[in-house]
Amino acid sequence: MRHDRRPTRGTGAVAATLACLLLASCSAGSTATGSAGKNSLNIGLTAEPANFDFTRTEGAAIPQALLYNVYETLVKLDQSGKIRPQLATSWSLSKDRRTYTFHLVKNATFSNGARFTAEDAKFSIERVTTDWTLVQKTQMDVVDAVRAVSPTELKVTLKRPSNDWLYRMTTRVGAMFSRTGVGKLATEPVGTGPYVVKNWNRGDSITLARRHGYWGRTPHFASVTLKYFKDPTAMNNALLTGTINVIGQMQSPESLYRFQNNSKYKVIEGTTNGEVVLSLNNGSGPMKNRKARQAVRYAIDHKALMDTCWAGRGKLIGSMVPPTDPWYQNLTDLYRYDRDKAKKLLEESGEAGRTLRLRIPTLPYATACGTVVKSQLEQAGFKVKLDQLEFPAAWLTTVFKNADYDMSIIGHVEPRDMQTVFGSEKSYIRYDNPEFRALLAKADQGTREQQITDMRAAARLVSKDAAADWLFLLPNLMVADEDITGLPVNSVSESLDLTGLGRS
Repeated sequence: MRHDRRPTRGTGAVAATLACLLLASCSAGSTATGSAGKNSLNIGLTAEPANFDFTRTEGAAIPQALLYNVYETLVKLDQSGKIRPQLATSWSLSKDRRTYTFHLVKNATFSNGARFTAEDAKFSIERVTTDWTLVQKTQMDVVDAVRAVSPTELKVTLKRPSNDWLYRMTTRVGAMFSRTGVGKLATEPVGTGPYVVKNWNRGDSITLARRHGYWGRTPHFASVTLKYFKDPTAMNNALLTGTINVIGQMQSPESLYRFQNNSKYKVIEGTTNGEVVLSLNNGSGPMKNRKARQAVRYAIDHKALMDTCWAGRGKLIGSMVPPTDPWYQNLTDLYRYDRDKAKKLLEESGEAGRTLRLRIPTLPYATACGTVVKSQLEQAGFKVKLDQLEFPAAWLTTVFKNADYDMSIIGHVEPRDMQTVFGSEKSYIRYDNPEFRALLAKADQGTREQQITDMRAAARLVSKDAAADWLFLLPNLMVADEDITGLPVNSVSESLDLTGLGRS
């Protein structure tokens, strides 16, 4: 199996995997074009990164801003979700499906001036298992050995065949780092990409500047500012007044009418990887009880909830797989809304008198849906206490790190994240099912057909087990000035890929 293509630049547009942690907003400030004129771009987003180190800091906001823009990978996802060359011009896979051989570009450099070679690729891959602290580091556990054959040839040998590994190399774990540029990752990212971080005005914006001497195709915009706002109304007003050019992810779908019939703007609506999950703590508290979890799922009227808190935009899915993945199946029929059945299961569970702590982040979709979830559960006999935790710091510490919650609401936007969220008892959901993990392992090692069959079985199992409830899949709602080009219909990666954007 061999893949040969010259690396392309500008083909992957804004794949905004927005929200666990990321949902769009923007802030007031100077006009969008400013003194830089048409060479500058302002994009509105919601959740600001805590820092720039996605090797040790959770959250989707960091790779959203930096991946493909500041940091590059050997291979990347294009707008359709296909794997394409980036720092690797081609790659091949051995007959036993265990050894990948990558041929690398010859003229790439890091922003600190160091040349990118196979030794840097080796360093970056090995560093995931030795220095990363995130749960995603386990995606490199399948790697047995990495060898720099020459400055432009890299061999990676796996412990076993893996359908998943090359795909993971398109995500943050595949980011290439300089051997001399990892000392201050939280504040000074060093990558091979077309942009560098020029300025970070904490609480307001991050400005990326086009890098001189970039090895690939020069992106259209010399300067891109990511402006962060938590108020959806301010986000809309920023576009209407010219403060920003793009709303990266619409946070008030009911307000789309303000832009749909205005020739100054274009509205894009597609799908994302962003499953809005009603997280249930399987490890402790009342949600450790399977019947109580099942009662929760029957108590939620998902269509009414989506209509109420997200203006009916999005898709009901019933498990942790979006329709852009090959093993998608509609599993909404497993727990159709049935309040009487919810009440019966709650009584049978013995948890009826306990108060559930619904601890949600201060993100627009979570706060909008949190009150609806609380109301629907209370109508089925649950007692619910709703808490809002500041995002990212308080929510990430309290819920994601310490699992100090019974229920939460979060948009998991990372691609193909069913294994990350439910495949380890150390995940904040604390789901521990050996049968589920065995299905994931079989899917990774089997044929393409076996992978699809086993991944579908795994998705059905985690749904039937009521390990969580899937409220809906976030739509890709983008609004932009009419002359902005390269915006994607679907958001399929972790990256807000700026390299394909332009202005007509």
